[in-house]
Amino acid sequence: MRRANAFISMLVMVLFLFHGIMGGFQLAGVIPGGSKLMQTMAWVMTALIAAHGVIGIKLTADTLKAIKKAGTSYYRENRLFWLRRISGFAIMVFMLFHIMIFMGKNDGTYRLDLFAGAQLATQILLVVATALHVITNAKPMLLSFGTKSYKELGLDIAMVLAGVLLFTGVCFVIYYLRWRLF
Repeated sequence: MRRANAFISMLVMVLFLFHGIMGGFQLAGVIPGGSKLMQTMAWVMTALIAAHGVIGIKLTADTLKAIKKAGTSYYRENRLFWLRRISGFAIMVFMLFHIMIFMGKNDGTYRLDLFAGAQLATQILLVVATALHVITNAKPMLLSFGTKSYKELGLDIAMVLAGVLLFTGVCFVIYYLRWRLF
């Protein structure tokens, strides 16, 4: 199950990178929004994230059963495990906000009903939670694929992800400013 989860994670990451770049260009006003291909890919990514979440819940439940059986929790020693779970849950919550914000359709083009400070904050928090989740899970994902030396590959993944997340965060701010100033 962990290997399937790692494969799903890799697919989500590829779709997320594409979604972040293309969505950033849309937010910055470089390309128009509303492409059917982009919508379909976003919904496929959402389904994969849901599957990843269900597997994560199952693995967490197994861990909680083992903790109960052992009679000790070791919460401090397992901080990274819980950070992964909490950041994944935060992504799910902020992803719902993201979907709700970008669902409005006007004349065939996707528009927001409102993009104020609260909406900007939820989107920046989505970017931060995603960065935290991917960075803390890169090593286990690479190990599940059998990567022997994960440091270089993990660093490459982190650098690409950091660039895309910075780009999308800046594009959210640009969109916010465009919404407020124009």
